[in-house]
Amino acid sequence: MHFLGHVVRFIVAALVLMLVGFIVPQFSVGGFWSALFLALVIAALGWIVEGIFGTRVTPFGRGIVGFIASAVVIWVAQFIVGGVSVTWLGAILAALVIGIVDLFIPVSTPFEAGRSERSRN
Repeated sequence: MHFLGHVVRFIVAALVLMLVGFIVPQFSVGGFWSALFLALVIAALGWIVEGIFGTRVTPFGRGIVGFIASAVVIWVAQFIVGGVSVTWLGAILAALVIGIVDLFIPVSTPFEAGRSERSRN
């Protein structure tokens, strides 16, 4: 994925997070810049979790373990990004809504994007 692809991916993720903040009752994002920074932090935390535990235990993984990891990453990210407020229930509901949105707008994980670029070279 080229630089522009990453930029578009994070802008879409920020818009999705703003939508989730509008839909989910105990999840609030201050504005677009908070949502964009939150998307970057969630991606970085997801990348770290994936690097440590492997692809099965990541926010990008499918199943209950990936769902729980996603909720934990969202909850932890609120302490890093200003203007974001999330309760445990809000994190669980946000992970559910983000998972549903991901069914319609699939985004590759950072590791998958790196693998596909390496395989082309």
